[in-house]
Amino acid sequence: MADLADLAAREFKLPDVGEGLTEADIVAWRVKVGDVVAVNDVVVEIETAKSIVELPSPYAGHVLALLAAEGDTVAVGTPIIRIGEPGAAPAAPPPASEVPTAPTTPAVTVSAEPIDTNIPPEGNATLVGYGPKQRALKRRARKSGSNPVVEEAAPQPSRDPRPVRALAKPLVRRLARDLGVDLTALVPTGPKGTVSKEDVLAAAGSAAPTAPGRAHAASPVAVDPAGRETREPIKGVRKNMAAAMVASASTAPHVTEWVTIDATATVELVDRLRERRELAGVKVSPLLVVARACLLALRRTPLINSTWDEAAQEVVVKHYVNLGIAAATPRGLVVPNVKDAHALSLVELAQALEALTATAREGRSQPADLTGGSFTITNVGVFGVDGGTPIINPGESAILCLGAIKAQPWVVGDQVVPRQVMTLSLSFDHRHIDGATGSQFLADVADLVSDPATALVF
Repeated sequence: MADLADLAAREFKLPDVGEGLTEADIVAWRVKVGDVVAVNDVVVEIETAKSIVELPSPYAGHVLALLAAEGDTVAVGTPIIRIGEPGAAPAAPPPASEVPTAPTTPAVTVSAEPIDTNIPPEGNATLVGYGPKQRALKRRARKSGSNPVVEEAAPQPSRDPRPVRALAKPLVRRLARDLGVDLTALVPTGPKGTVSKEDVLAAAGSAAPTAPGRAHAASPVAVDPAGRETREPIKGVRKNMAAAMVASASTAPHVTEWVTIDATATVELVDRLRERRELAGVKVSPLLVVARACLLALRRTPLINSTWDEAAQEVVVKHYVNLGIAAATPRGLVVPNVKDAHALSLVELAQALEALTATAREGRSQPADLTGGSFTITNVGVFGVDGGTPIINPGESAILCLGAIKAQPWVVGDQVVPRQVMTLSLSFDHRHIDGATGSQFLADVADLVSDPATALVF
């Protein structure tokens, strides 16, 4: 039967998801051994250098083996799951920790005849018919020497080193891996039996030990004996971010300019926009107004929205704006972008920004969302920071940084009055953007944020 099953099995290899992928981390399996899957059913979540991606199955059938564990780093082209032909699997699914075998009956009979004691190594997911239950029954048979009939019992804890599926959100899984907590050892308190962040933190605080079978699935975090240092491998999004920032800072000569402005009019406009029927249920913030201001200002200084092509020795000026928004996520910094933002109305832009940032925070930005950006905004004001000197996103020529809006004394006419003040800073590539062009763009954005009515003249 094993030979027939192997012949009927097909292996799904880790694909390149369209971003020059060379490897990815297995974040979470959506299926377990014995499950039935259809074509295009999501079977696994992977973390690439840019985002978490859900991979659909190219085959229909029964899951025979998971060939990589959660937390493993797998090279493109490596088999990650084995799926059998629909007709080759049992009618009734076996326990979660077992590989499908031939059809079985509710009772298992152990023969008193000589038993082959060459039991396959535990955890060999490619062999059919050998799970923890079969191994236990054979051990009992060797001890008793009789011919008992063993009734179907509740599944025993599996010693299979493959991870047992625990219900938890991807961000909770990441936290558990970072803290070295075994999700399967926790008692879930979240909705519908899911493991919550609090469960993981509580386990980490009590130094809950991880099960031996799951040790390899956790991130290889090393802690020195005195507990004074922790070492964690740089991988996935953080690895890509580090490489991108080094490349940008070392190839593009950065110049940063900043301006401090009275943003009271923008704060008041945001309050009014929140009352608009068209924007009901959509997040409206100063970021929306600044984003709109940038799109208008780029009309006067299109060179800001360009790319330096080193190989061709050309500057590529783009007549569209794919507006990037830098987002800090638990997996690192990502910059998803709104495609053709220049063509969107204010309402459409607000909706796009909300969807973009929500998806990024959940770690589910798709590769298409993270490529092709032409200009980026980063908002450090949400952390209460006044400003910064941001590094240009690779492939672009400028990035605008928003500082926090704070009530400060401001001179209006002959009086000093409290106003809502913020700082805008612009970093740009000085190879092809001179100071005059960068200053013009920054001044235009500042004017629009200080007095949104200025948009009427753009």
